[in-house]
Amino acid sequence: LGGLAISGLGVALIGLATSYWMVLALVVFAGIGCSVFHPADYAILSASVDPKRLGRAFGVHTFTGLVGMMAAPGSMILMSSLWGWRAALVIAGAFALVVFAAVFTWGDMLKEGEVSTDSAEDKATETGKGIRPLLNPAIVMLFFFYICTAMVSSGVQTFSVTALVAFQGTGLAAASIVLTAYLVASAVGILLGGPLADRTNRHGLLAAVAMAAGAVMMAMVGAFLMSLAMVVVLFVLTGFTQGSIRPSRDLMTRAATPPGATGRVFAFVSTGLSIGSAITPVLFGLLIDLGHARWVFVAMGAALLLGVATVGIVRSLPFTDAREQGVRSDKAVAE
Repeated sequence: LGGLAISGLGVALIGLATSYWMVLALVVFAGIGCSVFHPADYAILSASVDPKRLGRAFGVHTFTGLVGMMAAPGSMILMSSLWGWRAALVIAGAFALVVFAAVFTWGDMLKEGEVSTDSAEDKATETGKGIRPLLNPAIVMLFFFYICTAMVSSGVQTFSVTALVAFQGTGLAAASIVLTAYLVASAVGILLGGPLADRTNRHGLLAAVAMAAGAVMMAMVGAFLMSLAMVVVLFVLTGFTQGSIRPSRDLMTRAATPPGATGRVFAFVSTGLSIGSAITPVLFGLLIDLGHARWVFVAMGAALLLGVATVGIVRSLPFTDAREQGVRSDKAVAE
């Protein structure tokens, strides 16, 4: 609730700002509000949803977030053209406050988080607290996994159009259609990936196969000149495979998270998304500036292969289901 109120108020006030420095301060203010969403939402979902349906819950959650991101540019442009950019920002901020009111009114159906199952002795020490859960090798590898996936998703959304025009000779309008097809396929993959994740415990294998397939297809786009139809097919398949791993990715992270540490762990691994997105402009922008647009796609494929490697390391660890391990430890203490 605090994040919704702060981010909504910050965005709305940007529309009323009278100087650049006011805008800068309000952007930071709104960003502070947004910073709580990823750790909070996953903690709430993990505590509120039946584990047997959690893959679908993560899938729907991620899907609606993607839909919002896709709708934002068009809706903001439309409102700006009708009423001006200031009014558009005020309306966007007010919408967040409407969501705040809805959550405040009906939020009692949600559970705010898990209760740590650490023993009394553990709670008196640092076990299950602070940064200790973040030092779990599986969590560290998943952090790098998030970086790899963010590099690809950010790279496709930000640089694929430019790279397609420069290397494949695709027209600007056609390249934009390719990107749109990728995003739609990714959204469909997220929705279908949720039920699939609920039907299996081999989430690492699913993620590895999907990422390996995506790596091959991205490398093909960078290796060969091909027709627009083939480019569309490869992008659609890559988007679908990468979307389908999102629920499995989240379930892998949850499985490696000790009870009571969901917020911290998801906050930590979600930082990998920001880092991956920050690396992308530097690396891919440099490749395009140097005239090596084809290597943008090769680099995306390499990032996906690195993601496969991180999943392989997680799967090779002797025991990564920290939740079940925590339950076993508590039972042992009780006995």
